[in-house]
Order: sequence, then structure tokens, then C-alpha cells
Amino acid sequence: MKGSLMVAADAETMMEQVSLSREKADRHGVTSALPSTVRGACPSLSAPMQTGDGLLVRLRPSTPGLTVQQFRALAEATEKHGNGLIEITARGNLQLRGMTPDSMAGLAADIDRTGIVPESGVAIEVPPLSGVDPSEISDARALAQRLRNAIDTLHPKPLLAAKLAIIIDGGGRLTLDELTADIRLKAIDIAVGQMWTLCIAGTQASATPLATLSPEQAIAGAVALIKALAAIGPRARGRDLDAASLQALFSAPPGPTHHETIPLASPVGIIPFGKEQFALGLRPAFGQIHAQDLVRFLDVAELAGVHEIRTGPEHSLLLLGLPRKRLEDIVAVAAACGLQTRADDPANYAIPCAGSGACASAHYATKQAAVDLVDVGAELLDGSLKVHLSGCMKGCAHPSPAMLTIVGAATGYAIVVNGSSSSEPVAYIGKERLKSALATLGELVRNNKAAGESAQQCLKRLGRDAIATALRQG
Repeated sequence: MKGSLMVAADAETMMEQVSLSREKADRHGVTSALPSTVRGACPSLSAPMQTGDGLLVRLRPSTPGLTVQQFRALAEATEKHGNGLIEITARGNLQLRGMTPDSMAGLAADIDRTGIVPESGVAIEVPPLSGVDPSEISDARALAQRLRNAIDTLHPKPLLAAKLAIIIDGGGRLTLDELTADIRLKAIDIAVGQMWTLCIAGTQASATPLATLSPEQAIAGAVALIKALAAIGPRARGRDLDAASLQALFSAPPGPTHHETIPLASPVGIIPFGKEQFALGLRPAFGQIHAQDLVRFLDVAELAGVHEIRTGPEHSLLLLGLPRKRLEDIVAVAAACGLQTRADDPANYAIPCAGSGACASAHYATKQAAVDLVDVGAELLDGSLKVHLSGCMKGCAHPSPAMLTIVGAATGYAIVVNGSSSSEPVAYIGKERLKSALATLGELVRNNKAAGESAQQCLKRLGRDAIATALRQG
């Protein structure tokens, strides 16, 4: 197998690939030299982001999860130094809202006292249950640590895009298939044993495959891609690499796998590991919870035996250590504290951003719109599609395309079908028509859905023109 050994040895060929990638990047407006003063795009303790409700901090702990005591201390610090609102992002990051310049030092000190160490450097994401899920094909956390160590030894240190993301997915009940990544490694079982597929730019379904590699080759291959991105420039992303040239350096794209297919689980609800082990997945209503409600829940969770809490995709919290005999009680308390507990909860499929009041760019109260959607348009929320409620064209809450996206604008709302928040809309509606438009979309599905058809299948069959006509008439 050629794999990463060839990449490591053939420096001249790699530089030719980098040159091709630079040419491609130039066509996309990616520059190879930026001032050193350009600020990273991801808010952190050292560089919080100014939003509509104060400063926002995004936090990804370096450990797989937090203890109940650490989570409680984090919530209390957020209420003390901010407005008490805590969010879990679609990628499983924690966001703390409402700080001021004067309160940031106190927040940082309180977080330091909890023993929480924020992850730094390139974002390397692994499934939240990696290391505890026995159905995992390979240990993603171990490979991720090896890759971090390899990146740390690079000289000079690569200057990479602020939002560059690497996913290492060992498989199991919870995967990161729906998240986009610039570089993606996915564990598979084939005839010769456990291997890793190396892909670039996209979700698991849309990414471009480059090779099937051993663990050692996977590390070298990922490092080679990082070097190639750094050579293009500090804004380069996976899509700016020349896939055809890279495929020539690596082995052929992966063929069919031969491992037993493991049913994937929703991150919300009971996630079984075996006869006796399980995780309980919860989701703050529309991704956001107040510190007081979280502390109230954590007090009960600790008494019930929860010893670790991990954050996961789709705005989820995953509780470990809960005995089955306490499950019914903890689920009831979670629901009372504003946490969604069921995988089939319609609210799981309404994806609002922070909205007006919290974000200076947002044109409407997206979370209230999500409540309205559950109330009047529940036919859309059968689990077959997601409705993205975006306060502006940036689409922070759901960068990928969605079947329906409601985009706020100064004069009303743009309705996008099967696209992202920046896609061409099928219709525009006025400022006062949002709730009635949501009801119209729900009625469209209810009145036209065939037996056994999902909401997504119904909307796809009806098409953009029928959706636009219904909105105009509604």
C-alpha cells in the first residue's frame, strides 16, 4: 500500500500538489499571506466575541467529559460573571453568554479553579462516547492524541484557518457523520483488519475519499494534509486541496466494509452499550439552558449516581454512571428543568440560532419562532428533516443545507428549500407573517402527505414551486 509512507517520502510531489492547491485556492479567493493581527473566528476565554447580549465564550474542555462538580461550578461561574445562559452547540461545544470586559478575568479564574483545561490548537473532534462504547471499532481518542502530538512537533508551527476542523471517528452508537470537517478519519473493518479512511471537505456522506490507511499511515497522511493547507495560507480549508493530486499520492479510495453494521442512536434518549451499561442523552431546549435550571438538575443527577457528563453533537448532554433504577426519576427532573429527554420530541428538529437580543446580527427571535413551529407546524417535525431558524444569512446554528431554512432579513423572512441560509429562497414573507407561514407549511404537509410518507418525502415530491405557491396564498 502506498499510503502515507509515499506522502512522507515524496516531498517534491507533495510540493507540486501544494502548488496545484494554491492555484485552486487563488481561484476561490483564498490568500496565502494574511496580517498576523487577524483574529481567530472562534471565541474563547482569551478572545471572547461581542454579541447582542454581551461577550460570548466558547469552551471545549480537553478532557472527554466533566464531573458533575465541574459542570456545576461552570454554571455558577456563568451566572456570576455573565447572564447565566449556557448553550451547547451543534458540534458539542459549550458557550457561555453575557459576560462583560470587566467580568472576563473573574470568569477565567473561576474556570481555572474547577480544573477545566480548555482545548487549544487545531480542533480535533471525536464521538462523545469514544472510549466507553464497546461497539466502537477503534479508539478514536487514542488516535486523536497521537495526531495532536504529531502536530505539536511540527516546525515551523503551521498557521491554519481558525475554524479548521478534523474529525476522527472510531464508529459506535454515536458518530459524527453529519458534521462537516476539513480532514476526516473514519474507522472501518476490512479483511486485513482495522483501518482508517482518510477524506477531505464535507460530511461523511459528501467528503472526498483519499485513501484507506493503517493507524500509523493515517497520522502521517493527516499531517501531510495539514502541511499542505498551511502552505496554501491561513484561510485554506479542506475544499481548497486538490483531491485528484492527493488521491494519486495515497492508496485507492476504500471499498466495501465487512464489519457488522451497528444501529446508530440519537444523542437524545437512552443509548445502550450492552445489557447493563447505557448513557442518557439530554438536550437543552433549543440548545440553551439557564445556569439555575442546570444547577437544579445537576444536584439531582449527582445524588442519582451520575459521575461524568459529556457534551455531544446536536446540542446534547450525555450522562454516564446512572443506574437503571433511577432512570425514570432523572428523566422526569430533566424535563422539569427544561431538558428534552426523548429522541422523538418534535422540538429536536427545530434548529434556531441565538436570535435577536442575543446576537446583534439576528433579525428575529428565533427561539420563540421555534416554540411557534412546534405549536403550529408540528407536522414538519417528524424526524425526517430539520427546520433551520436562522436570524441572518450567516447560518451559524446549521451551516449545512436543510430541507427548510427561515432566514431573517430587515424587511421580513426568506424561505429556503433544500439549501443553506445563504441559498436562493423560494419565497419572501413579511415581518408579521412568520407564525402563519409556519402553520401554512405544516398544513401543506398534513394535507398532501401520502400514506407512509415522511414530511421530507412529501416536500420533495411537491417541489419548490408548490411550497412557494402555498406560502404566497397563505
